[in-house]
Amino acid sequence: MAPTALVTGAGGQDGVLLARHLLAQGYRVVGTVQPGAVAPLNAYLVDVDVVEHDVRDQAGFEQLLEQHRPDEIYNLAGFTSVAASWSQAELVADVNAVAVERMLDSVIRFGAGGKVPRFFQASSSEVYGPSATNPQDESTPHAPRNPYAESKSRAQAAVTQRRDHDGLFASVGILYNHESQLRGAGFVTRKITRAAAEIAEGRRDSVVLGNLTVSRDWGAARDYVVAMHRALQHDEPQDYVIATGQLHSLGDLLEVAFEAAGVADPWSYVEQDPALLRSADSPGLAGDARRAEKLLGWSPTTSFAQVIQEMVEVDRRRVRSGVEEDVTYLSQPTA
Repeated sequence: MAPTALVTGAGGQDGVLLARHLLAQGYRVVGTVQPGAVAPLNAYLVDVDVVEHDVRDQAGFEQLLEQHRPDEIYNLAGFTSVAASWSQAELVADVNAVAVERMLDSVIRFGAGGKVPRFFQASSSEVYGPSATNPQDESTPHAPRNPYAESKSRAQAAVTQRRDHDGLFASVGILYNHESQLRGAGFVTRKITRAAAEIAEGRRDSVVLGNLTVSRDWGAARDYVVAMHRALQHDEPQDYVIATGQLHSLGDLLEVAFEAAGVADPWSYVEQDPALLRSADSPGLAGDARRAEKLLGWSPTTSFAQVIQEMVEVDRRRVRSGVEEDVTYLSQPTA
């Protein structure tokens, strides 16, 4: 019988890519999406059993466990905007931390009657804070400096507690920045690739950005979901830094994106707005993924330039066709 995976947050970038990866591995996949929310990426979930579910609904989660009896659970749902977390701190804590604590409790209770699902929690490099020494690994102390980071740190602590105290097979992926053609339009990476595409197609003549010197460790989302899956196939539960170990600035990203679009002199199209700078921003955190490499046999397979080039290619296809989401956008670029 095919194993069953429950993926919360299946309507997001990582949820879509993980669900599709699991389907390719022969899984039956049940994916949850936020009730009533606009779900533009559902076009990519044709073979997934999509269920509306609010992760704060503990009773609803337990019903999902009873109905689908998953072998593996991947919790990718959550509040994802660092900037917006300052004005919605209570909601962020409830969705990203309290809900995870309740889910873990439910998994333990569910497993008391027999098979216990394995649990994966998506964490973030933000837990290390802006002043951490590069590179960070799983032993680097947490020093969260925003509500989003605080919620992710609390959730990770909950996983560790249930793993150590209750013997739950629960692993954490400490995910550094990762991108794909499915990245939401509200993220600066997608803002840049879309602008490059629209400028190349003659649809606009500038892009407004903030600090372009800030650096990030950017990887490919399709690589990172492979690490998530492998984390739950290992013999023992662990926490894993999932990163490339290489830093690139937003300025680097801008140049790669405009070059991919065939637009020279990208800086001449940039208008900078200090208001777009966020407080307590990190100058650049780079992750050390040697544990994932050693234990999971995982390492990045996609370069920074390739990720950005693919995003630009798909954004150009969007601009030309007027179709924002199509399953063919996940294929490799042809030009």
